[in-house]
Amino acid sequence: MTFVNAGTIGTLPGHRDELVATLTRRNDLLRELGCQLYEVGVSEESPDTVFVVELWDSAEAHQRSLEHPDVRGSIAEARPILSGEFGGFRFEVAGSPLRQA
Repeated sequence: MTFVNAGTIGTLPGHRDELVATLTRRNDLLRELGCQLYEVGVSEESPDTVFVVELWDSAEAHQRSLEHPDVRGSIAEARPILSGEFGGFRFEVAGSPLRQA
């Protein structure tokens, strides 16, 4: 079943755009690991927060991706500019009027 991970990532003051640049680098590996959609956004109301919505083949595919050496390397690269503030939610997709679930 399709899995969604939607959340917020806090950055140290002034580092939001740096994190956005890291998260939006072309990465075909994510598709190979089962990621169908990975959208990164910002809001001027939250200048030190990055918003991320991920759509995965399954919760298991998402979890496995976190164990891949390249993904772990990207996380390690971003860690020094993170504030430690995270938020969000996860759910299994029940359906969509725009596509097959």
